[in-house]
Amino acid sequence: MRWDHLAEHQIRKAQAEGQLDDLKGAGKPLEFRGGNGVEAIGFGIMADAGVLPREIELKKAVDEQRRALSDMAEPEDRRREMKKLADLELRLAIEREARRRYYSGA
Repeated sequence: MRWDHLAEHQIRKAQAEGQLDDLKGAGKPLEFRGGNGVEAIGFGIMADAGVLPREIELKKAVDEQRRALSDMAEPEDRRREMKKLADLELRLAIEREARRRYYSGA
């Protein structure tokens, strides 16, 4: 089944089950926060629902790891934390590349 057919099927199923009734902002135009593309709208909807995309979670983890690393002086501790940072940065790069490919149709 193609992605667009699967998405349509899930939407119709949710409508039939009443899961889309009385949603916040129903019938109103979508707000453009942080950009005006489909991606920005999607991130805004997810934020309203309390869901963070994996990419955003990883970005926060990378920033937190960098802060933790800046406070370390012991070489062995820094090496261990640098490995964690490298792993997080790699995961973030993979997520960003996957998103880029998805939106470019590659």
